[in-house]
Amino acid sequence: MTALPPGSVVAVVVTRHRTELLVDSLAAMAKQTHPIAHLVVVDNGPDQPAREIVESCGLPATWLPSWHNLGGAGGFALGILAALAMGADWVWLGDDDGHAGSESALAVLMDLAVRRDLASVSPVVADKADPDRLAFPLRRGVVWHRTRTALLSADGDGDDELLPGIASFFNGALVRASTLDVIGVPDLRLFVRGDEVEFHRRMVRSGLPFGTALQATYLHPQGGEEFKPMLGGRLHAQDPEDPTKRYYTYRNRGFLMSQPGMRKIGILEIPRFAWYFLVTKKQPRAFVEWLRLLNQGRSERFHRAP
Repeated sequence: MTALPPGSVVAVVVTRHRTELLVDSLAAMAKQTHPIAHLVVVDNGPDQPAREIVESCGLPATWLPSWHNLGGAGGFALGILAALAMGADWVWLGDDDGHAGSESALAVLMDLAVRRDLASVSPVVADKADPDRLAFPLRRGVVWHRTRTALLSADGDGDDELLPGIASFFNGALVRASTLDVIGVPDLRLFVRGDEVEFHRRMVRSGLPFGTALQATYLHPQGGEEFKPMLGGRLHAQDPEDPTKRYYTYRNRGFLMSQPGMRKIGILEIPRFAWYFLVTKKQPRAFVEWLRLLNQGRSERFHRAP
């Protein structure tokens, strides 16, 4: 394959056994008004292959199967490296269960990134079932926002197009190739859960400018139910119902809280979760298990979930 022309965008999507969702994701990419030079789909489940969907999506595409499940972190790492190897100047990242909220989403991101010289810019991640509702609660200062309306009205600096310093990278973010030279690719060891937070941590520490484009959306299934309120909603604790998700969430959180740039936040984790498990849920055994997984992550023991 010859190198792509200057300014090219390569879209990267990671999937596993969710072809019915992948169809919608790729269809939204194919309709974008800003051209996508190439699409790379990393398939972590080629035993139920998505090849036919990828090759019929209407874009120049590469189906990249991995017989070793790399998770979201490794999948995005592999896809990003493939995009860079093609000569992409921009990489557009997306998961298989979400899709761009409009045909102009990529155009809005590109215009904002170029005009304001951003290293990366992501859309607002909204609920597929209710696009005014955020798919994940977003905290600004000490206030949690759950709707796009509240998020936009809370912007006190008068900037109605960019929320600086905040981004959801694996749900529609546009990233410059030169940015990836500085911050690297997602960490394979994290597998799933926390990989996007760790990527965000590196972006913050790099000093590069980035943010969320308030006029672009990426539609995703509602994920806010994992964030359990306490103290009247003033604080939240992420507590997935699924045991595998809980394992990776807690273990990877331990690693994250031990990293530069997050250690101050980590000091608050133990009293916050102690209150959640011991006072709100009244489950001391769950708190002990949380501590065990937290320490496993701090010790960088990245074993896969049992």
